[in-house]
Amino acid sequence: MTAEAPAGLAPAPRSRAATVQTIPFADGAAEAWLVEDYAVPIVALAFSFEGGAAQDPAGKAGAANLMASLLDEGAGDLDDAAFHRALDDKAIEISFSAERDVVRGNLRTLAKNLDAAAELMRLAVNAPRFDQGPLERVRSQIAAGLKREANDPDSRAAKAWREAAYPGHPYGEPAHGSLDSIARIGREDLLALRAASFARDGLKVALVGAVDGARARALLASIFGGLPARGALTPVADAEMSGLGRRVLVDIDLPQSTIRFGAPGVKRRDPDFEAATLVNHILGGGVFSARLFKEVREKRGLAYSVHSQLATAERAAMFVGATTTKNERAAESLSVIEEEIARMAKDGPSEDELAKAKAYLVGSYPLRFDSSTKIAAQLLTLQQEGFSPSYLDERNARIEAVTMADARRVAARLLGGGELLVAVAGRPAGIDAK
Repeated sequence: MTAEAPAGLAPAPRSRAATVQTIPFADGAAEAWLVEDYAVPIVALAFSFEGGAAQDPAGKAGAANLMASLLDEGAGDLDDAAFHRALDDKAIEISFSAERDVVRGNLRTLAKNLDAAAELMRLAVNAPRFDQGPLERVRSQIAAGLKREANDPDSRAAKAWREAAYPGHPYGEPAHGSLDSIARIGREDLLALRAASFARDGLKVALVGAVDGARARALLASIFGGLPARGALTPVADAEMSGLGRRVLVDIDLPQSTIRFGAPGVKRRDPDFEAATLVNHILGGGVFSARLFKEVREKRGLAYSVHSQLATAERAAMFVGATTTKNERAAESLSVIEEEIARMAKDGPSEDELAKAKAYLVGSYPLRFDSSTKIAAQLLTLQQEGFSPSYLDERNARIEAVTMADARRVAARLLGGGELLVAVAGRPAGIDAK
């Protein structure tokens, strides 16, 4: 907490990094970050294991997603119904998800139920059952989602874009799989994937809430201490983006076209990342002041929304964006987007744009820390990205330190290639496949 300042003086800035305790595991294979917070009697746990969809077996895309979806569907001596009853009885929230490079887990509970929650999480992590009944039920749920996506132009465009960007690489495969691939996944695949991924050397952990260091250490040892020290992941090569300059068309009989566009980005640990973040925010970062929003929507009424973002993964970095427009105006919309990207690459932002972008990104940063769950998620992400807790205090200073010269240089670096990989789902007039 920040001490009360003397009358007439502003309070000293609160150090977020100073609130973070690092708790090493006994064998040094991993460490957890802990933030004690007793404002409300809640504890939030967020963790991840290296692996994710990039570890899906050949021909079985979606295996990591199916595995993650089943981790809370029965574990140890508790079948799926008993496991869910145990969660409901004490209002414990447990969830898992598979991303491109990690499998994430989350827990949220009242402090008084922390021991019970930790035991259920221990079972889910160490002894998931993968019973056939829940496996087939969850497989059917995923299949239903894939069938909906087959008629969704945004999903179709995103899938086509990834396949063209990363052919032959795990990043080009659908993370949720296909109807054919998920049908080929068996229980033995899930057991093998969990055994290869769930190890302490690939583990990152963040714990936030009404729990002190001694109790946190014991709980974490209980949940994760029984895992092997090292995993057995299959090496994944860096992903170089392909297809720049291509136009990939996905035919869907709809009155609108969804456009996905992208190019190589800037990696998260790159010294230019903060400058690239500012440049993207000004160009298409999702706020009403963004250039793409003004040019595409406000001035021309071509689309309801348009955005761009920096997307980073362990082995690739992307600058990507999207919009949806009428078929007959698709070519015009894409042309305006390309012109704005070219203009930003050539001239960079204005002084006013850069100042306003800094103010927004710095001013909105505290909103990422307004709940125990959000704090845990932020701490986990920083660990995954290879930062120390000091970044919590350094981040805004890094944003503020970006000069106009930096912004113009990085705009040219990020956007100056001039060619985009574009995927369009619909029947766009004036856009041909190439």
